[in-house]
Amino acid sequence: MLRLLEIEFHKLRYSKASKILIITYFVLLTCIALFASIKFDIGPIKFHLAELGIFNFPYVWHFNTFVAGLLKFFLLLVIVSMVSNEYSNKTIKQNLIDGLSKKEFILSKFYTVIAFSLISTVFVFIVSLILGLIYSSYKEPSIIFSDLEYLIAFFIKLVGFFSFGLFLGVLIKRSAFAVATMIVLFFVEFISYAIVSGYNRGTDVADNIYQFLPFKSLWNLIDEPGSRLSAVQAVAQQVGEDLAYDYAVHWYEIAIVLGWTALFIFLSYRLLKKRDL
Repeated sequence: MLRLLEIEFHKLRYSKASKILIITYFVLLTCIALFASIKFDIGPIKFHLAELGIFNFPYVWHFNTFVAGLLKFFLLLVIVSMVSNEYSNKTIKQNLIDGLSKKEFILSKFYTVIAFSLISTVFVFIVSLILGLIYSSYKEPSIIFSDLEYLIAFFIKLVGFFSFGLFLGVLIKRSAFAVATMIVLFFVEFISYAIVSGYNRGTDVADNIYQFLPFKSLWNLIDEPGSRLSAVQAVAQQVGEDLAYDYAVHWYEIAIVLGWTALFIFLSYRLLKKRDL
């Protein structure tokens, strides 16, 4: 495993575009802290985002993993280009000539996916912990380290999403077309979900069906955290709205994403195995 990771990181070290994307991604993750500085002071209207409790423990784990999950597209570009460059630069053929098997080639990419996902998760944990210790009203260890399952869900979400990108990279061989295909597939799933929801308004038919599809299953891992804020809940109660949603991370949601991840990696290997390189 370490040998395969070393090969991949050696390739990334000499890719200027990949280094820029990786640095941009982690800079943007750090910028989550900028939410703490957002203030509006217009006459009688005074608004400080940090004072709404977005960095309170344990809510900070939910909020930060959700926001960080929206930024994963930058690392997706790295994963896809990492595969497409193997074809365009013909390094894949050289790797196989040098003794790397096709299985090891796919595993090297998958290990890189896991490494990026793990580093991202640890990074978000550190940023969230620092912000929570600075701004949270609750500092008890039992509260600080509760709801950490959002970090697990974040890690699995990244692994699943990047594995999807890896599969499309192997399938299409060109990074621009692979990313474009993923975007098209996203809109197809999103629009069809909206149509099915519209025809079955007031029921869970659409959710019950689409929870098994790639993008919806990834989204379900970490629900939007905005309506969970006490200030939002208070306003909703005043206007007679019920925002009592289920924000928990469920095992079956994790299982669905893990199933897709396994399928993407398996199909990537089968495609590569059948190709004449």
